[in-house]
Amino acid sequence: MDKKVNKKIEISLSNNKKIQLPIIESTEGPDVLDVRALYKESGYFTFDPGYLSTGSCESKITFIDGGKGILLHRGYTIEDLAKHADFMEVAYLLLHGDLPNIKEKEKFEKNIRYHTMLHEQMKTFIQGFRRDAHPMAVMVGTVGALSAFYRDSEDFSNSRQRLISTHRIIAKMPTIAAWAYKYSLGQPVIYPNNKLTYAENFMRMTFATPCEDYVSNPVITKAMNQLLILHADHEQNASTSTVRLAGSSGANPFACVAAGIASLWGPAHGGANEAVMNMLLKIKRNAKIKDFINRAKDPEDPFKLMGFGHRVYKNYDPRASVMRDACHNVLNELGRKNNPFLAIALDLEDAALNDSYFIKKKLYPNVDFYSGILLWALGFPLSMYTAVFAVARTVGWVAHWKEMIEDPTRKISRPRQLYTGHKKRDYIELDKRQKRKSIIKAISSIIKKGYQKS
Repeated sequence: MDKKVNKKIEISLSNNKKIQLPIIESTEGPDVLDVRALYKESGYFTFDPGYLSTGSCESKITFIDGGKGILLHRGYTIEDLAKHADFMEVAYLLLHGDLPNIKEKEKFEKNIRYHTMLHEQMKTFIQGFRRDAHPMAVMVGTVGALSAFYRDSEDFSNSRQRLISTHRIIAKMPTIAAWAYKYSLGQPVIYPNNKLTYAENFMRMTFATPCEDYVSNPVITKAMNQLLILHADHEQNASTSTVRLAGSSGANPFACVAAGIASLWGPAHGGANEAVMNMLLKIKRNAKIKDFINRAKDPEDPFKLMGFGHRVYKNYDPRASVMRDACHNVLNELGRKNNPFLAIALDLEDAALNDSYFIKKKLYPNVDFYSGILLWALGFPLSMYTAVFAVARTVGWVAHWKEMIEDPTRKISRPRQLYTGHKKRDYIELDKRQKRKSIIKAISSIIKKGYQKS
């Protein structure tokens, strides 16, 4: 660990005691207070619900500056990666720290292709779900079950076995997502084709049938590549933190990623682009954008303009402009230039960016605002939106799992709490508790009758 501690901050406590906390320097972003010895030296914990001001780990993978609208993966801007790289390059970068050369990329892609198939018994496993099961429910169960099929790489102290596990998870996730979708339709599953790229393979397994194969379109493939890249990692978000939390106990990576999928499934996390589409459908039926803008500004109205603002970004989401261009390119390619959803989205964006309320609140469009429209244009139903997100984010999850496992200072996560419950109480035997309740009830009844007479 390249931690630099050059300064300390002194804190005065209520008992007139003073302690010094080291300040650890970061390469980008704010430095951090090292509070690991705080309880030992002061008897106090910190209280930070949602971890809004707490660094839970040290990482070299992703950096975000929300105030400036910056997102870096291993030092590379998300705009450059989305414009110039493909998803496999970004996956290699997140896992290994550097962009691959030609030979490294070829070897990495070969390793991923080698693991794209699922065990045949997984078809039977998926068929055990109800036909109307949400694809995310199928993915949580199926990914967790992978650990029962791959017992040859359970020693995570072995670097090769760790790498094999990460390759397997990345490779199999599109297959699992596509098979979950096919099962919901009652269609036969489509096996991976190792001649295709990662993005093409996912699209083919999702939309091809035995009667009619999927024909790749370079514009659509590029858009899917960009969508996967833009969602690959986003620092210590809820699902990534869940993966790290589960992994800190030594749990296998399949179980950790299954936990991450469950966290991503929450509507406040991975369901945002689905919420955007539902909002656009509502606006399309009413066709009065100004009314929805006014509702969003009304503090008494519970309506929220979905896809605007971000917990991290207080500036324009750097992923949003890339996604916006991808939407235009795909819709133009598919002959849907006058698409009503994109037209509404652009009108909303224009209204919000020029409205003093949104400017003051810094409620800029985020990546979810456009990704929902893009997924709709590509043919994905709303139920698959979060599943596609999970396919992309898997790369970030396994990169963080790998980084955590390889950290020699790793400890099992054990957050503390602010306890506000009962103080110590004496145990009362069951029959005495019953008598006590009866007495209290009788007294209450007498008091109540007394009040009624008066």
